[in-house]
Amino acid sequence: MISFFKALNPLNILWLAVILFVSRAGYLFAGPGTTVFTFSEPVSRLLIAPGSFINPASTSYNILLASICVFAQALLLNHLVNHYNLLGKPTFLPALMYITVSGLFTSFLVLSPPLLCNFLVIWMLFKLFSFYKSNDAKSAAYDLGMIVAVGSVIYLPFIYLFLVLWIALVIFRPLNWREILASIVGYVTVFFFLAVYYYMNDSLNQFYNIWLPLGTKFPDSINIHYLSYLVLIPVIVILALCFIKLQQNFFKSYVQVRKSFQLLFIIFLVAALSFYVKTPFNLNHFILCAVPCAVFFSYYFLYAKNKWFYESLYLLLLISIIYFQFNTF
Repeated sequence: MISFFKALNPLNILWLAVILFVSRAGYLFAGPGTTVFTFSEPVSRLLIAPGSFINPASTSYNILLASICVFAQALLLNHLVNHYNLLGKPTFLPALMYITVSGLFTSFLVLSPPLLCNFLVIWMLFKLFSFYKSNDAKSAAYDLGMIVAVGSVIYLPFIYLFLVLWIALVIFRPLNWREILASIVGYVTVFFFLAVYYYMNDSLNQFYNIWLPLGTKFPDSINIHYLSYLVLIPVIVILALCFIKLQQNFFKSYVQVRKSFQLLFIIFLVAALSFYVKTPFNLNHFILCAVPCAVFFSYYFLYAKNKWFYESLYLLLLISIIYFQFNTF
């Protein structure tokens, strides 16, 4: 299966749809009858009509909407990776890996604010990777500040991707205070108009409550059922093999590619560590890590040598995903 997706063949789009269905079929049968999509942020609740931000719907309908989003994101990510030649050759592996990773947990399979934010993550990457050959990044930095602000409205932990923006400016470009200031102005622009909207609705006091979760302390411990996370074993193995492969080829790659992978790793860390802002702990937050994770997976599978091993490893991952959809322990 991996060998088939290594080529940039238009027929792979049909196979992507098949993998998308297979990786979600278990939850269609074993999942609850209804699920709820919730805009939990105070800003979202103010902007959207009361009652419309909590919509009980059939699980199949919710999965269908989420699957459409995932499929579109997979194709966008694939175009991004091939456009900037991050893997060294055109391939459909990023799309395949994104669809696979976005099915790891049942909470990933339904529509959620973090899933919608992945559109913004991919959009940000298009602009961030363009920094390398850009003579003036102030306009792009301003746009990126606005994107982070919009993501914060949808899902507050997205605000931490502002750190990614500043780190990208350091990685790709000589330090320029004007570009950093432009990103801040872009972010403030969105929330300035939101503050005006709150004021016009006599809710300005609620505007300050938006930022209260940012003061949440990092948790000392998280109560999880370890059996539910056994699906992460093949994920950890693939990531470890990927980093070994990256280390071997790191200085053989173009400078832009090296910087791009450094940025993807930063996004992975920032997205993973920002989970504590939203309480209670919810696994759907970690779908923000799916974009960089899919690129890392693609790099390993594209350059892995032992076909029987990497094909078996991917098959084990896919079977684990489907199996754990039927077992909630």
